[in-house]
Amino acid sequence: MTKSAKKPDAGKPDVSAFSAAMIAGNPAASKLWLDIMAESTRFVSERLQNDLETQKAMLRCQNPTDLVQLQSEFFRKTVEQYTAEAQRLFEIMTEATEGTVKDTKTSTKRSYDDVPL
Repeated sequence: MTKSAKKPDAGKPDVSAFSAAMIAGNPAASKLWLDIMAESTRFVSERLQNDLETQKAMLRCQNPTDLVQLQSEFFRKTVEQYTAEAQRLFEIMTEATEGTVKDTKTSTKRSYDDVPL
């Protein structure tokens, strides 16, 4: 009879159970997480495609001047794309925060005159 060399993962939480608990406990946070992950995945995919196209263009360069021009354009476009992505992520987080704050506000308002002294 042989014994399994694999040890049970005692003490490690089940990731799927943790995710389910997070979604059930705080749906706003889970939606924010999913939105950020979807946007990040889209951005990385787009960046990898741009990088591949730039590499192909670099291989087609015939002289150093063309290569330097291509590289400077690549870096300019990259900085613009990363800046736009940071802005998109900021907007996603701002929308989620506004939604959460809106849910916590009460409908009753107090004025300074109704506070007893």
